[in-house]
Amino acid sequence: MLAVALVDRVGSGLWAATSVLYFTYVAHLGVAQVGTLVATAGIVGIAGAPLGGLLADRLPVVRVLAALQILRTAAAVGLLLTHDYTLLLVCSAAGGFGDRASNVLTKLYASRIAGPDRVRYQALHRTVANAGWAVGGLGAAAALSAGTTTVYTGLLLGDALSFVAAALIILRCAETSAPARTVTGADGPVPAARPTNPWRDRAYLAYVVSDTVLFLDDAVFRVGLPLWAIRATDAPHGLVPLLLVLNSVLVVALQVPLARFGATTTRARALLLPLAAVFAASGVAMAASATHGAVPATAFLTLAATGFTLAEMLHATVSWELSVALAPDTAQGAYLGVHGLAQATQRAVGPLAVTAAIATGPLGWTAFGTLIAATCAAQHRLVRARLTEPAPRPEPVPATRG
Repeated sequence: MLAVALVDRVGSGLWAATSVLYFTYVAHLGVAQVGTLVATAGIVGIAGAPLGGLLADRLPVVRVLAALQILRTAAAVGLLLTHDYTLLLVCSAAGGFGDRASNVLTKLYASRIAGPDRVRYQALHRTVANAGWAVGGLGAAAALSAGTTTVYTGLLLGDALSFVAAALIILRCAETSAPARTVTGADGPVPAARPTNPWRDRAYLAYVVSDTVLFLDDAVFRVGLPLWAIRATDAPHGLVPLLLVLNSVLVVALQVPLARFGATTTRARALLLPLAAVFAASGVAMAASATHGAVPATAFLTLAATGFTLAEMLHATVSWELSVALAPDTAQGAYLGVHGLAQATQRAVGPLAVTAAIATGPLGWTAFGTLIAATCAAQHRLVRARLTEPAPRPEPVPATRG
């Protein structure tokens, strides 16, 4: 699956750097139309997370993952073959669904194949994915210097071919069965039973809501930091791409070493408290970057970018462990699918949250960091209550008449 992550993200890096330009200069769409395409992919992607999880509980994960890669291939080729706006919407929706659903199933596969080492495996997966994304982005940047229709088309075709290659690699992977679920504590594995319907499991739903807030750090690098640096600070504009590179370099270098701090359920929960402190400090650093002068602004922005990157890596470690540990073995797919809503929903809500912080000024960034820090503390308490609650009694089976 690590090879799948590399190939997949190289293709995604090609498309991410090209999509807006392709829709503008090749498909000749307006700004509002392009925005609607992106929003449609995001909205349908929200449904992809739980539906993909449900499929994984009923069908072999490897085959479902391969089918989703073929769906993404068809969506990419569809974008290439038509400029009809309705069809472009359909293709964007299909691509968004496939992307979010495959993300959940990849996590499920990792949790099954790696067992107790699932956090380290996910860290390796994320490192490889980031490296692939960087390679794809650099390749797109080099190709786009030509700026021709042929180049745009070729990059989109490269994205489609990456999904085909990923599907072929996936089909060579061994199928896995759902393991007996355990919570990994300080003294070893501890069996636990939970409800099997995530939509009726209030404690797990509360955890997902809290994790949605913690995922807001993603919007900082996609939207918040670039806009804030350009509009509210004296830092040179050339600093922005360097900070984004810094984010990728730190993730590739440190994600795996940091994973050991959340290798068990107990340690992952404990990590939420230092994570709260990192979020709060990063918000303060972002607010302080509004000070006058290019040098102090650059220093505080660099500190904020480093802090939010550290928070991103720590939260990824915590989230990987807790989302699996709090789910029952008989419905891991369904539970992880519901947890996938956290990241999918954040993609829609996150840009609004960071733009609100920007509009409010330095106080807004302080409040932004404080809100996420408070949510970390709340999740710390919520998870403790969840892990110590008694196992529910099995529901009685209704008698049948002969």
